[in-house]
Amino acid sequence: MAAWLVWMLDVATKTWALATLEGKPSRHIIGTFLQFTFARNSGAAFSFAPGGTIFLTSFALIVVTAIGYWARKITSRPWGIVLGLVLGGSLGNLSDRIFRTGGSRGFFQGEVIDWISTPHWPIFNIADSAIVIAAVFATFLSLRNIAPISHPSDIDEESEDSHES
Repeated sequence: MAAWLVWMLDVATKTWALATLEGKPSRHIIGTFLQFTFARNSGAAFSFAPGGTIFLTSFALIVVTAIGYWARKITSRPWGIVLGLVLGGSLGNLSDRIFRTGGSRGFFQGEVIDWISTPHWPIFNIADSAIVIAAVFATFLSLRNIAPISHPSDIDEESEDSHES
């Protein structure tokens, strides 16, 4: 569910950005702290790997496939949300890389639409935000020792611990 919501929100906001922001000056939403600025990105965040679109597309396909495999095994709801956020964000940017090829660009060489701008940070989109939120949430879950997959022996140990108290 989280993946679907992130993906649809990302597609909808990128469609809006294309229609209202492309070719226009930045919109100041909260002074210079938050602006809506249209940009096309052939690389990754922080201008890493500009022109590495085929590699980034292939990597995203691997991530989506891995999540598809592991998602069925996850028993923890919070970890399911983490995977949903990563899957939705990956699908959002992957959709751009596959379908926004324009001009002479070939298959898998499309550019990601970015439109949210804050000071001292690269322009980003909803998909990017979902992936970053997932990373923060995954770190929190890991620090709390919350396992993504519970084994029957884990449940037995927990119930024994509660009976001893």
